Amino acid sequence: MGTLFGGAFLVVIVILAVSIFLHFVPLGLWVSAISANVSVGIVSLIGMRLRRVPPSRIVLPLIKANKAGLDVSVNQLEAHYLAGGNVDKVVDALIASHRAQIALPFERAAAIDLAGRDVLDAVQMSVNPKVIETPIVSAVAANGIELKIKARVTVRANIDRLVGGAGEPTIIARVGEGIVTTVGSSQSHNDVLANPDDISKTVLGKGLDAGTAFEILSIDIADVDVGRNIGAELQTDQAEADKRIAQAKAEERRAMAVAREQEMKAYTQEMEAKVVEAQAEVPHAMAQALREGKARRHGLLPAEQHPVGYGYAPCDQCVGEAE
Repeated sequence: MGTLFGGAFLVVIVILAVSIFLHFVPLGLWVSAISANVSVGIVSLIGMRLRRVPPSRIVLPLIKANKAGLDVSVNQLEAHYLAGGNVDKVVDALIASHRAQIALPFERAAAIDLAGRDVLDAVQMSVNPKVIETPIVSAVAANGIELKIKARVTVRANIDRLVGGAGEPTIIARVGEGIVTTVGSSQSHNDVLANPDDISKTVLGKGLDAGTAFEILSIDIADVDVGRNIGAELQTDQAEADKRIAQAKAEERRAMAVAREQEMKAYTQEMEAKVVEAQAEVPHAMAQALREGKARRHGLLPAEQHPVGYGYAPCDQCVGEAE
């Protein structure tokens, strides 16, 4: 019984040992590499395990690159994987560029991948240009008519400018700006409708792909629609604004006239009060003159007989007698 138990325990120990050995020593990948005539040592595979690099992520792309005739080393692939890159996609891009006879060194491909761009898609776009469709661009000609234009931009990836170059949004923005500028410089919207290819020629000649990761091959106008009469709407809005300003000024003048009228009424009342006050002073003045002997009572005429027509005042005769 003890011998049977000891034999079973030994078998378990052997199985665990073999499992651990096969985990650290991927014999299957090593055999595949040897059969593909790829030089990968068993020590290198064990080192990948210790560095927590899945050997399959390195060996299989290496076999693929070797079969395609590329000169790529294990250290290059492992370093790119440790840097966070996609080894398989970089190798596929290198194979595609090699088949298309596009110069793409491993270092540049790795840099493009680490920059966050799809290096395989970039190589494919270099071989097969991509068509970017812009959104509807609204532009106004010099006569005030709005045109709604949609364009298709054919671009090809520029491998040398993929790192640090601007992307598709910049291309779309620049093309839209060029369309607005070209239409705005046209005297009439009919000129644009008659020759839409002039927009393509003008915009294409501005060098819009400078500083981008693409090379613009062509700009084609896909659709042109006539929109609103912006000039007429602006004139209408301006006329309405002028009308409101005129109304405000008229209301201001009316208010000033009403205020002036009230001021004149107050002034008139003030003058009337002064006249009444002056009339009240006449009897006092006459009485003072009598007291001082400057006038004789018989020389004063009643108001109804005096030519002045009010109060008691000396006439010419009275004045002569007084003298």
